[in-house]
Amino acid sequence: MTSTPAESHYMNNQAGTLSAGSRMILPDATSSAEITDVSVEYDDFGAPALVHVTLTDGATLRIGVSSQVKVLAPGSAGLAAVTEGTPLRSPGEPDGGTPSPADNHPVTGTGAVVVPPLPPAAPAISGPTDDDLAAIPSPQGPPESVIEDVAARHQGADGVMLLTDKLAKGINTKSGSCLKDLSELAHELYIVRKDSEGALAVADLLNVLPFDGNPGRWTSVEATLALSAYICRQSGQDPRAEVYEKLLRAPDTQETDAFKARMQAKVRQRSLNEPNLYDKEIFRAIDNSHHDAEREWRLLRLESLLFLRAHGGSETIGGPELERRIANELEAVRS
Repeated sequence: MTSTPAESHYMNNQAGTLSAGSRMILPDATSSAEITDVSVEYDDFGAPALVHVTLTDGATLRIGVSSQVKVLAPGSAGLAAVTEGTPLRSPGEPDGGTPSPADNHPVTGTGAVVVPPLPPAAPAISGPTDDDLAAIPSPQGPPESVIEDVAARHQGADGVMLLTDKLAKGINTKSGSCLKDLSELAHELYIVRKDSEGALAVADLLNVLPFDGNPGRWTSVEATLALSAYICRQSGQDPRAEVYEKLLRAPDTQETDAFKARMQAKVRQRSLNEPNLYDKEIFRAIDNSHHDAEREWRLLRLESLLFLRAHGGSETIGGPELERRIANELEAVRS
């Protein structure tokens, strides 16, 4: 009979208080994993918005900073899952049999099976293939020339000029802040200025970068890949869109361990089925007549919807519904 962790063995914490070394109950509610790294993504007002949690197997969860998550209380290490589908047991709970020495599982004095956490594994690195890169136009000149061209076409556009002034000083793709500025510029060009060509030119400076195992840096690349795929789908460039979608999903297929891959797939599908669309934040801004805040939250919602669109939708939101929602958000933020 499947059991879940006894309430005395876990605590409800806000995602914003998570830290490395804690063991968190995973979304499947039947297993747990140790947190190896926590980073916070801030909104444009400087307030914490998303928490990026990296687990021991290299998987990454994106959690709203105020969301409640379950964390195992100290002394509850016996609740770690042994194999996929193995129910979590509280210490002392009978498991239907006594492990034999051949099982190679250490046993506590209470009889609970304890699996030590795996050491963090270096994520597999995968870059675009030659065929993929051939579908993405190369800039005519240094990357800075792309920024100069965009700035020249949008003189007087405050949002564009603010970002191009920073980027014109030099583009360093090793810098996370530079990647974020490029991603924001691509979105500004398409969403606000309706400049598909300029948005793709800027986005392609990021789109050719490989996944380097850093979730924070990859967030910017991921966002431009999703935006680029949508722009190309809208303009009938389906083969090029497929390349962007392939590159976006590349990190999802890096894990070679079958069990870890299945667990990551479950977590990933859960996040696709239950995306954070910032409904509460948007409704609160509407109620308070805070139009600027509403727009910023809608931009985050649009980014989430574009990410889902690049994955072909999910089990809860299909392609046609996604297209409708994306169109609605574009109209809302452009008005």
